[in-house]
Amino acid sequence: MPDFLTETRAGYDALVAEYVELFPTVTEPEAVALARFAEAVPPGAVLEAGSGTGRVTGWLHAKGLDISGVELSPGMLAVARAAFPDIDFAEGDLRSLGRADASLAGLVAWYSLIHIPADLHPGVFAEFHRVLRPGGLLLTGFQVGDEIARIRDIDFHRLDPGRVATLIEEAGFEVVASAIREPVGTESTMQGWLMAKR
Repeated sequence: MPDFLTETRAGYDALVAEYVELFPTVTEPEAVALARFAEAVPPGAVLEAGSGTGRVTGWLHAKGLDISGVELSPGMLAVARAAFPDIDFAEGDLRSLGRADASLAGLVAWYSLIHIPADLHPGVFAEFHRVLRPGGLLLTGFQVGDEIARIRDIDFHRLDPGRVATLIEEAGFEVVASAIREPVGTESTMQGWLMAKR
């Protein structure tokens, strides 16, 4: 396992309890983008890639989506499986999602791409494109910026929305919606999201 994955996995395993306390559920600003995705995604299987404690997966499941999750951290997986026993959560990472070609109607990468080094982003978006069927939707959320913040031995890559849009388009997607917003609450940076169609 590459060093960045080992560090990210260990880092999240160590802060599971704190994460649950800080992010118990989907916030109001997050719900704006997630609801838009839930309304637009075509019928079929949906995957959250980097599902953490399952708070977003569970929220989308409650909206009626046929959703499952893939998560790197065993500690986070344990919380997700206990909180949402009706949802399937598997261990894995964004580079290889363990799904068949064109098998998904939707894919959510909500603040998970921020842990992947920039040079690996094209491969990750290619994997997203592989598993989504034509007409399928991708939603990704991220912290906006151009620096790398290291917190609790985890690297958080702030992302440039223009670069993300370009990489998504180069991978074969069409960007259909996007937004950037001011930080709220404990957030320290601008926040962004993009939705794209395969």
